[in-house]
Amino acid sequence: MKQQLKDLVCHGVSWAGLMPAVRSRFAGRAAIISFHEIHREFRSELGAGTSVSLFEHSLSWLRQEGWEIVSLEECLDRVSRDDRSRRYAVLTFDDAYRDNVSVALPILERHNAPFMMYVPTGAPTRSLESWWLGLRELIRSRDDVTVDAMETRFHCPDVDAKISVLARATQWVHEDYHRAAMLAPTFRKAGISLSALNDAYFLDEREIQVLSHHPLVSIGGHTTSHPALKNLDSASARAEMADNRNYLQNLTQRSVRHFAYPYGNPKASGPREEQLCRAVGFLTGVTTRPGPIDALPLNYFALPRVFVDSKVGFQARMSGLQRAFRMLIGDARAA
Repeated sequence: MKQQLKDLVCHGVSWAGLMPAVRSRFAGRAAIISFHEIHREFRSELGAGTSVSLFEHSLSWLRQEGWEIVSLEECLDRVSRDDRSRRYAVLTFDDAYRDNVSVALPILERHNAPFMMYVPTGAPTRSLESWWLGLRELIRSRDDVTVDAMETRFHCPDVDAKISVLARATQWVHEDYHRAAMLAPTFRKAGISLSALNDAYFLDEREIQVLSHHPLVSIGGHTTSHPALKNLDSASARAEMADNRNYLQNLTQRSVRHFAYPYGNPKASGPREEQLCRAVGFLTGVTTRPGPIDALPLNYFALPRVFVDSKVGFQARMSGLQRAFRMLIGDARAA
């Protein structure tokens, strides 16, 4: 219902002819766009990631609306020089999913669109505790699901019910990232191997080596084990970043200069992590905090990103409509 209301408002603004005025005032000069998986069979993957049709629409819409798709470094250089000749979009992919190459890459090549892939060490080494993949497999493979740590039994006989249950269980983990480890007994009981899921879903070391030499690709860091860094002591958090950077540089024989904080929200990373990111040698750190890149000076170690969840929602974020609503609501509350 909430998404439907947002879509309705966005359609209303467009119908009234107000979008150009909103865009000129509230759209940022640049935006870093966040993707994870790109699925041909979106519903069979329980709505995780982005469908091919939405992905293709997003790239086409950017071109049509005059956004230039550039690398992260080129974008930040132009923003720092206060270049207002164009608006700039950066495409990023977290976690090194196989479908980023098998599905997304041919589309990106057609658009000649550079992109950043943020790779956690545990994905290609198959050691990642990818609880989100485990939950998806658990729910997809059963009509009755018990998540022991939640002390809850779910009945989900169809795809829509499974999508709803997955969203609920995922949100439960995001409320407290310590809970991710509590899912292990449920996975063991169900015979679900996270290592096997890693092998099915993530690129391997050789594939990342090859990809790193592609002219459109930059490889960034994403920690060793994908933890919520705030949950770790300072030395462990630093090691997660530094060891991952060293691993990727040795693997690709390329400099790894950019980083994405796992989960990337205020519960998972903050000022301490920004300082550590700088200290281990990265030049930037991207979060999952929503918004465009606009005001100078930039905090290069807490860069926001824009998410793609629907055609209308994406257009509202990129056009500044969502930002305008936030400012309007804030002014109303202040009054």
